[in-house]
Amino acid sequence: MIEIYLFVNPLGKYCFNMERQLLQFIEEEYGTTNLKNKKVQFRFLPLVNLQTIGDVMQTRGVDRQDLEERNNLFSTIYSASLDCKAAQFQGKKKGRQFLIKLQEAVGCKDIPYSQALSEELFASIGGDLAMFKEDRQSEFVKEAFFSDQKIAREMGITKHPSAVVYNYAYDCDFGVLVEGTNTAHRIQELCKVTDESYQIFTGQQLHTTGSKFTTGASHLSLLSN
Repeated sequence: MIEIYLFVNPLGKYCFNMERQLLQFIEEEYGTTNLKNKKVQFRFLPLVNLQTIGDVMQTRGVDRQDLEERNNLFSTIYSASLDCKAAQFQGKKKGRQFLIKLQEAVGCKDIPYSQALSEELFASIGGDLAMFKEDRQSEFVKEAFFSDQKIAREMGITKHPSAVVYNYAYDCDFGVLVEGTNTAHRIQELCKVTDESYQIFTGQQLHTTGSKFTTGASHLSLLSN
């Protein structure tokens, strides 16, 4: 079995493109029963922290010292994150469909984010809108969001997109952290690893240095399970 924790910007264009590449790969590689008999589980976690907000501001060409814009951006991404958590309460598939719809609308088509937009998009994927609106205002959704942020801190996640991949094909008690450019390709390589040494990416072996592992410029880390 393969388990993937994917930390994303719920309004991000780059995260949207990466997710689509990854989902297409999973469907092609593991979508039929005659392929390797591996089960792949995704967890999409919206990530919001000072660094991710600063990174978005830089991408948009906004001065990082602009406190008003920083606060507005934080409020918008935080609200979108709660939308995503509320959608996930109706199942992983609905949550994933909603996330991609929201990223496509705001990140790719430049449609301004609003609560009305979120509700329209959720209804378009066949979700229970009344339940979505009720869950969206609940404390459970906020708790779920803050639980995601705690997981991110414990895994050392600071930016999006980032992913932690656990490949249980072998008796390994660690996951591999992938972040930065070419994330989707690196995740694909981790899913296809075939030996216990976890030799990946042109045969480079990752060596342990304790509970956390690093490989320098490759932007990979191993995290204890």
